[in-house]
Amino acid sequence: MVTQSRSRVPRLGVALTFGAASLAWTQPPSPTVAEGQPPAKTRADLVAEAPYLAENDRAMKKMMEEMALKPTGDVDRDFVGMMVPHHQGAIDMAVAVLSYGHNERVKRLAQEIIVTQQEEIAAMRLAVGESLPPSISSPTQPSPEPCQKPTTSPNTREK
Repeated sequence: MVTQSRSRVPRLGVALTFGAASLAWTQPPSPTVAEGQPPAKTRADLVAEAPYLAENDRAMKKMMEEMALKPTGDVDRDFVGMMVPHHQGAIDMAVAVLSYGHNERVKRLAQEIIVTQQEEIAAMRLAVGESLPPSISSPTQPSPEPCQKPTTSPNTREK
């Protein structure tokens, strides 16, 4: 009698294991959120984010196009020629966050990025003997409507 009950225990364990596994396969996957990560976006969230993504994409494309300049033979000027649009791209992306973002800490960082990147653009231009463009107000405050970008950039250089 003891041998008979011992042989049933392993079979019962195997049956329970397969039963639990098959039950798990029939259940829809539960959405899991990694610790510290926001929940998955809904369709409405993605639609609401579309204007920001479009503006950010324009800034990235503009930056990449302007960074692709033809080398002049002057390493310093070429460096500045590529870094100015890179920094301007950071400014343009920060302006987009100010226009569409909701997190006050991120918006504060965006404001700081705008100010520091403008300072670095000025320093680089002066370092290679370029004159500075006329001063304009710093776009560090979010506007009620999305920012309109000028059609020409003071950072555009001949390619």
